[in-house]
Amino acid sequence: MPDIQRLNPGPRMSQAVVHNDTVYLAGQVALGAQGASMTEQTQDVLKSIDRLLGEVGTDKSRLLSATIWITDMARFAEMNAVWDAWVSPGNTPCRACVEAKLAAPQFHVEIAVVAAK
Repeated sequence: MPDIQRLNPGPRMSQAVVHNDTVYLAGQVALGAQGASMTEQTQDVLKSIDRLLGEVGTDKSRLLSATIWITDMARFAEMNAVWDAWVSPGNTPCRACVEAKLAAPQFHVEIAVVAAK
């Protein structure tokens, strides 16, 4: 296996990059829940993360770090409720969450993670 594996590479970015035993996911947005609530979008994003991690042979229990961007800190608790129900107990990653304007107005949350294989 090459020392760098790219999953779904495109002209601008890959959805995942694996280097040795570390997996880097691109920021995921709610493509299946555009314009929906923060709860529904967070669920959709986490489903994408689960799928991508599975495709490269790992899972959320191996998360090392997460960076979360949300468009409105007033919805922080709503996003956290979904995150807390999803994250692997006892295996919580380092995490940062900031308020930011995302690339398109129909998205309320974007999450990027790094995981061990």
